[in-house]
Amino acid sequence: MNLFHRRKSVIRNEIDPDEIFLDSENMPGFDVHQFEGRIEKPISVTSIIILSVSCFLVILILLGKAWTLQVKDGEKYSTMSEDNAMSETIVFPERGAIYDRNDIKLAWNKIAVNEKDFSTRLYIEKNGHSHVLGYLKYPSKDKRGFYYRKDFEGVAGIEKAYDENLRGIQGLKIVERDALGNIKSESIIRKSVDGENITLSIDSLVETKFFEYIKELAERVGFEGGGGAMMDVRTGEIIALTSFPEYNSQIMSDGTDGKTIEKFLNDNKKPFLNRVIAGLYTPGSIIKPYIAIAALTEKIIDPETEIISTGSISVPNPYDPEKKSVFMDWKAHGPVDMRKALAVSSNVYFYEIGGGFENQTGLGVERMKRYFSLFGFGKNSAEGFFLGPAGIIPSPAWKEKVFPGDPWRIGDTYFTSIGQYGFQVTPLQILRALGSVANGGLLVYPSILKISGENGIMAEKIAIDPAYLKIVREGMREGVLNGTASGLNMPFIEVGAKTGTAELGTAKAFVNSWVTGFFPYKDPKYAFVVIMEHGPRANIYGATFVMRELLDWMHVYTPEYLQ
Repeated sequence: MNLFHRRKSVIRNEIDPDEIFLDSENMPGFDVHQFEGRIEKPISVTSIIILSVSCFLVILILLGKAWTLQVKDGEKYSTMSEDNAMSETIVFPERGAIYDRNDIKLAWNKIAVNEKDFSTRLYIEKNGHSHVLGYLKYPSKDKRGFYYRKDFEGVAGIEKAYDENLRGIQGLKIVERDALGNIKSESIIRKSVDGENITLSIDSLVETKFFEYIKELAERVGFEGGGGAMMDVRTGEIIALTSFPEYNSQIMSDGTDGKTIEKFLNDNKKPFLNRVIAGLYTPGSIIKPYIAIAALTEKIIDPETEIISTGSISVPNPYDPEKKSVFMDWKAHGPVDMRKALAVSSNVYFYEIGGGFENQTGLGVERMKRYFSLFGFGKNSAEGFFLGPAGIIPSPAWKEKVFPGDPWRIGDTYFTSIGQYGFQVTPLQILRALGSVANGGLLVYPSILKISGENGIMAEKIAIDPAYLKIVREGMREGVLNGTASGLNMPFIEVGAKTGTAELGTAKAFVNSWVTGFFPYKDPKYAFVVIMEHGPRANIYGATFVMRELLDWMHVYTPEYLQ
């Protein structure tokens, strides 16, 4: 009995293999993904290496990102964090548009889109307007995104002269951003005010053709450049003003075409020089009308009195009477009175009334200078858009300054009386002076803006007898009918004009070619000037040819100016 129980006890304490190696199917909820029911094994060397390399790469990436955030872009993100909540932002106004007198757009805006904070400037594509319109610089940001130039900056032309009118007033808004720089909300705290639109006195069609004719002649016969302008002598409104060569307003404002901009900057023909306003030139014979006016006013000569031009005059040398100084006319004209002398441009006539000769009394250099000043020579041009150099009226004081110790001689007076020697004028000065001859003695200030009524007209009355101005106009008309300006003798318009050819350099191989005049002759409304710069002396085409082409074109396309 006892034995039986002992054996039974032994049998019950034995463990069956299936109690040790349980199958996972026999255990509810057994999770094989947690390695339940698996025999533990040691981690292989390959796994340790892979794990180590992965950890090293992760740490390296984290360190690189930390360096970028803390060192490379630390200042940037520091600033962003400071402005994380609120920041002030400029609201740029629309710049005013520019129109010609007939409401043709010359400069306007392309509305800003996407990331742009402000509109960009567009200019008319036709040539001839860049010196009038000018160009500008845009607001600019630094590398952190802050504006160091907060305004549009007019650099030249109308864009500069009327910058305050065109630019408007900036607005301001508060922008809320999150830490990543994304805009969460915006609030306008000061509205922007758009700039004023400006209407110019310019007729863009006439100006374009003026430029084209100057450019064509310069390139065909070898002038280095040229310029031209036309003005309403009653108001001072500039109808056309152009200069060749010119830069391109669009390219200069965009600032992206570096090669073309560099070409403009390095061009020895000076495309940035507005030749009408800022170019200084020896005037030559176009100065003779003002010598005639001075001589009439000072009773130096009667307009009917004749002086015989045999082709030259000779003046004895005071130190050696056997030697003479010869002053040449450009041809022998025979006897000429004042009107004919203007028409044929006799040098001898103006030598004698300017400096005197034998029995003919001369004005003398000081009186000549006084009358030149009356007509605006030797003075700075009007301010703003028309600001230009004063030029030079030769005088003994000027010569002593420029050529110390060299006394003023009679020959200096002679050459001054025909617009040579050290004489320097701008085409704009010539235009104003001739305008006063045409309108009866009113020296108008030029206006680049269209004038409504008489309130905008500015002028000075010149104390000259209108009868003397009339004599000069008659001489200029004779110059068109039978004289040096005969190229402007056209059936559809009566023009009065004076030409000039100023010799350049000691060899006199090159000349400046001038023409200045007015129309219609009997009731002058417009004055004009053309300068063709530094062309070959032998060339037979010059400034008169340009004006002839322009008037021919105007007769067909803008006849209102010729009526």
